[in-house]
Amino acid sequence: MPYKHNADRRHHIGKMKFRVTNWREYEAGLRQRGSLTLWVTPEALIGWRAPRRKTRGGQARYSDLAIETALTLGCVFGMRLRQTEGLLHSLLTLMGLKVPVPDHTTLSRRAQKWEPSARRNRPLPNGPLHVLVDSTGLKVYGAGQWLEEKHGVKSRRNWRKLHLAVDADSGEIIAHRLTDQNTDDPSQVAPLLDQVDGEIDQFTADGAYDGKPTYQAILQHSCTATIVIPPRVTAVACCDTGPPGQREKHIAAIASDGRLKWQAVTGYGKRALIETAIGRYKAQIGRRLRARSFAAQQTEAAIGCIALNRMLAGGRPESLRHQVRQA
Repeated sequence: MPYKHNADRRHHIGKMKFRVTNWREYEAGLRQRGSLTLWVTPEALIGWRAPRRKTRGGQARYSDLAIETALTLGCVFGMRLRQTEGLLHSLLTLMGLKVPVPDHTTLSRRAQKWEPSARRNRPLPNGPLHVLVDSTGLKVYGAGQWLEEKHGVKSRRNWRKLHLAVDADSGEIIAHRLTDQNTDDPSQVAPLLDQVDGEIDQFTADGAYDGKPTYQAILQHSCTATIVIPPRVTAVACCDTGPPGQREKHIAAIASDGRLKWQAVTGYGKRALIETAIGRYKAQIGRRLRARSFAAQQTEAAIGCIALNRMLAGGRPESLRHQVRQA
């Protein structure tokens, strides 16, 4: 980190400590994540089978709800499709429900065509949002990188990039996109914002998103949004006539007061919350994708985000910074 204050002496600076104020509720939520309690509502039983088609072609046996239920169980418990089929079959048998269970072949095929029927996340809070955006890499199932590094064998399986937009107040994932590894971050700002229904009060991202296209995409969505993106070291102010834009003000403030003060004034430190969300995704859902086709991988990432939001709703820590008493 080239812009850290006292970078050469930071190993002597004490790490900030936080205290969880709702430990009892948070601990109960963590235990609930591992619960195998499963209930099926009468509405779910009615909608388990796919409605009969009136057009030409074969008749689907399972609805999207049944496919999503099976894929969600496999995502949460980290199982392959065959094991997911066995788990769902055993659970429904123990519950005494005589409903058909999708086999692993059906799950693999339908995962490539699955689309969410409605919004699965909790409603967004009223009022403008503070949106945090970042991306991370997910490995594709298979040897891939190891073969290339160890034996020099070129692999067709590379990486996927998961682009996330997170609500800074709740920590929930409010938008996501899965692309190939060659897709740049600024090009995904507009598709992410298209999934956000509410107005944006502040948009925060790292320096990879710096540039005019990003600013234009954000202001087209919310014309009054405050954009906090650190300009590059070589960034210069635009020569256009007229009042300076937000990017030009950032460049002038950093040149005048330094980058550290600019981060404190703009609240750039909140960007660490999306790093926490990415770490939560990789710890709970996984660092690699199990599906083989790109369409099924998009479904897997989407269901992973939905499941992660449900886990977060079950229990989230409320932390306060520990104040050091002065002697």
